[in-house]
Amino acid sequence: MHKNELAARYEQAAAILPNRLRKVALGLSEGEKAAAEEIRLRAGRPLTVLLPTGELSLEAEVEPEELETLCDIATEFSRYAAAETIREGFLPVRGGFRVGLCGSAVMKDGTNTNLKNLSSAAIRIARERKGIGAGIVPKLFQNGVFISTLILSPPGGGKTTLLRDMVRLLSEGSGGVPAQRISLIDERGEVAVVYRGQPQMDVGPHTDVLDACPKALGIPLVLRAMNPQIIAVDEITVREDLAAVHMAAGCGVGLLATIHASGVPELLGKPLYRQLLEDQVFRLAVRIVGSESGRAYELEALPC
Repeated sequence: MHKNELAARYEQAAAILPNRLRKVALGLSEGEKAAAEEIRLRAGRPLTVLLPTGELSLEAEVEPEELETLCDIATEFSRYAAAETIREGFLPVRGGFRVGLCGSAVMKDGTNTNLKNLSSAAIRIARERKGIGAGIVPKLFQNGVFISTLILSPPGGGKTTLLRDMVRLLSEGSGGVPAQRISLIDERGEVAVVYRGQPQMDVGPHTDVLDACPKALGIPLVLRAMNPQIIAVDEITVREDLAAVHMAAGCGVGLLATIHASGVPELLGKPLYRQLLEDQVFRLAVRIVGSESGRAYELEALPC
């Protein structure tokens, strides 16, 4: 995206804010708008904008009622229709935005059924960076077959953005590779940002999205229902995810997944991920490396 396009995305995100806060948020410089990653609201605290250098406080204290208004605007005044994701702590918003929420959990039989008395919200400004995976995707095939691949980086390193673009490229067909049927398990709604059944981000023409479903449940579901060639998931974090991933691998389906790690040595140092490598479910890794000039993507074979 060009700088003016990045600033425009910020302005679209600010449109979700109540009117008083929106006016303040739009007072940033064009450079700050282009760099902004999140707009954050905390009841009784100043409105802030998350920049690469940290949170910038603005001259507007957030009132509790404005958090409720934010939810109304984000759901287009149909909050009941978003009840399932609100209880999970987020809202997908038309245009490809996602609002994270905190408040008082309403518990019933040990399960959270709703959030009330909202105390905080974070509007994540997701930006598509189309083409960043173009140099990697054709290298993930051997004799025309996709090799299961991990995307590695520390938190905030750009894993989800790269995953989204790789899913799109695989779904479209790229670099001489034919289009693949992709099932995307978007547990936290961050990759496709599905709003009322339609992905707000471009994840390709042959991608089927299962939204807001745990990976351990979603992987068996799409295996039965969608006949995927590749299953893509964001952030393998728990042992239940590993069992489902093993099931998919046993069915001959390719896997594309992200993990929080700076590289293979860190993976080997964690028992959960060491088991994943020992079982050879994944054979390749794309490591995201940050530098002053931007991000680079390094492909390496995983140890056998």
